[in-house]
Amino acid sequence: MRWDSQRADRGQLALPGLVRTVRTPEFAGVVFHEVHAKSVLNKVPSSSSMPFSWTINPYRGCSHACTYCMAGDTAILMADGRTKPLADIQVGDEIYGTQRLGRMRRYAPTRVLAHWSTIKPAYRVTLAGGTELVASGDHRFLTDRGWKQVAEGITGQPYLTPGVQLIGAADGSVTAGSHLAVESIEPIGPNVPLYDITTGTGDFIANGVVSHNCFARNSHTYLEFDAGHDFDTQVVVKVNAPEVVARQLQSRTWKRDHVAMGTNTDPYQRAEGRYQLMPRIVSALASSGTPFSILTKGTVMVRDIPLLTQVSKEVPVGVGVSLALLDKDLQQRLEPGTPTPQARLDMISRLADAGLPCGVLVAPVLPYLTDSRAQLDSLISKIAAAGASGISAIPLHLRPGTREWFASWLKRERPDLVDSYRDVYGRGSYASKRYKARLGERIGPLLRRYGMGGSSWPRGSMPEQGPEPATPQQLELILPAD
Repeated sequence: MRWDSQRADRGQLALPGLVRTVRTPEFAGVVFHEVHAKSVLNKVPSSSSMPFSWTINPYRGCSHACTYCMAGDTAILMADGRTKPLADIQVGDEIYGTQRLGRMRRYAPTRVLAHWSTIKPAYRVTLAGGTELVASGDHRFLTDRGWKQVAEGITGQPYLTPGVQLIGAADGSVTAGSHLAVESIEPIGPNVPLYDITTGTGDFIANGVVSHNCFARNSHTYLEFDAGHDFDTQVVVKVNAPEVVARQLQSRTWKRDHVAMGTNTDPYQRAEGRYQLMPRIVSALASSGTPFSILTKGTVMVRDIPLLTQVSKEVPVGVGVSLALLDKDLQQRLEPGTPTPQARLDMISRLADAGLPCGVLVAPVLPYLTDSRAQLDSLISKIAAAGASGISAIPLHLRPGTREWFASWLKRERPDLVDSYRDVYGRGSYASKRYKARLGERIGPLLRRYGMGGSSWPRGSMPEQGPEPATPQQLELILPAD
């Protein structure tokens, strides 16, 4: 993979709070951007369906302030008045952007200068009129109060909140309207395929609202990184996260609500082995009397088992491991870069041996790939043998964006299953009731057989799987699985 160091050096100057940029031989192809964050304890929007209210993310994975990306099925207004899915836009296409005329904005034809895709954490923004927008947390929309990004981030930029009105179409001009008021902002997953474009006007019309485009190429005013894979190899590290968290937890207004970690970016990704931020974050949470939970695929957490065991005597601690399959070849094709299934089973055993209840998230269960009775039996039996205290199972969700990415993967890797997936999902995001009922009939008896019906997740923090046979409703849990 090519890395243009000159471009990186230009871009790093624009990253707010940047301390330094680091490249090391042990992390070939990855660039760390060390920043000083203003806030690390993040409030989940009250309208969210997530079963927790606060999160901490010491790492921003591959995200940057210029990652303005949207789902592939987002309708883009073309210059001829028709719409076209963002994923299908091509360089050279003529679309509509906007031009500012005094205090007003009007539609203006423009050309697409660049188009690319990436995989990022994403949110669903729902408007009063029913419009839904799926975008990364850093994507910006024009509101009646100026440009705002979707979710609060490390940059201190203004962000959307319920009630804010977006700007959309009205007789060739752009204006606000009650139907464009934000009703909710909901996180939907950490690894969602997203798309973006660069235009001549610097914006475009997406699902009827004015959307800022990314200037990752050409004349980006924030960062000048490559737009595709380079974004996926840039890790923003909040090197002062432990100190900031400790200060925020000492606030008189802090009510010691449960804090969930690992629901967006994995706090025990490989970078944690270098930066060692989690021990001090865990200690700060415990010292303040704050209960917390951690969901991870990263075996770096083994390092902190003694600490987690110690603080669990002071505050409620939930530990969870995500493990969806045992086939190492399939794991490498679906989850490249994650620890092997056996390494995660070994970690579950070490957690259990230390007396830490460990729940396991079997997600996503992939129809016709990982859902046979034999596969589920083998997986659940090994999880039980490792000492897990409970299991939650979630079938694959194919939300907009994820659907296009997975369909492409399936067509390339398993074309024989394309028709079967059409039968299970149709045109929707979720597996059919018939499939979920069939999956429940398979999983329920296995959970009972191996004593995995209960869950160790602290109440209000992570999903629970009841002791009864798994039902479609229980299988419809929504929690980022990757």
